[in-house]
Amino acid sequence: MFGFKDIEIIRSVVRYGGFRAASDATGLAQSAISRRIRHLEDRMGITIFERDGRGVRLSAAGRRLCDEAEVLIAQRDRILEELTQGVMAGVVRLGVAETMTHTILPRMLTTLRSRHPMLRFEISVDTSDQMGQALKEDSLDVAILLRDQAPRGIALTPLPPESMGWFVSPEHFTLPSPAAIDDLVALPIVSFPKTTIPHRQVLDLLTSGRRRPATVHGSASLATVLHLVQQGFGIGTIPHSIVAAWPQTSLREIETLAEATLRPLEFAICYDPERNEEIGRAVTRAAVEAGGN
Repeated sequence: MFGFKDIEIIRSVVRYGGFRAASDATGLAQSAISRRIRHLEDRMGITIFERDGRGVRLSAAGRRLCDEAEVLIAQRDRILEELTQGVMAGVVRLGVAETMTHTILPRMLTTLRSRHPMLRFEISVDTSDQMGQALKEDSLDVAILLRDQAPRGIALTPLPPESMGWFVSPEHFTLPSPAAIDDLVALPIVSFPKTTIPHRQVLDLLTSGRRRPATVHGSASLATVLHLVQQGFGIGTIPHSIVAAWPQTSLREIETLAEATLRPLEFAICYDPERNEEIGRAVTRAAVEAGGN
């Protein structure tokens, strides 16, 4: 309906007090200014300037148009400045495994906000397999996920491993110390979702060479796992950092024999280098720094 050039001509008429003064200031012919504004009024179906014997003044619709156009011009100027001066801005679609939301994520985002205040983040918390697929489909820009589930062709930077433990609510279950695998299998177990690598690793650990099957429940929510273990639904396989972040649960780590030791979770920060090289590098740097604290 109108362009920036139309708005600039209207602004010049307002600023200099009339068509003739605007012509002298801008170097455009007065007839060209009058013709452009008249065509704009016809296209929009409004009166922009009210004319009288003393000159012209903005109509109510013209004032509204100018006010709104000032916002558009400011946005245009901001975008040009960011692009030409290398300012990092816009929306970053960030996928995060839930374990990371309680560990490095807050420090990472605080660092990024201080370095790149024009960035905005849309954060999705999901399982690593889902985030890996989202990276391939370009519905995420950067993701922190389990290293083993990163897609091929993705830029990958390992993060410090997250140690795992067996946890119990002492008021509901009593186990030998140290507990053997058979002691753990005798109780219901709450772990990661069944589609994930940590869930499969727990099953392999508990069922290898044993007749008694393990009852392993899966949940994509670590908060749910904590609540279920606290309420005595079962024992849980939980990252140490998560339990430390929720001291109100009063869970106790189960001392186990070496045979029942859980493998640490190996996370990595990932992005497609062809689509998101600049923001991927910035987020990776902040994540590595946050992981080192």
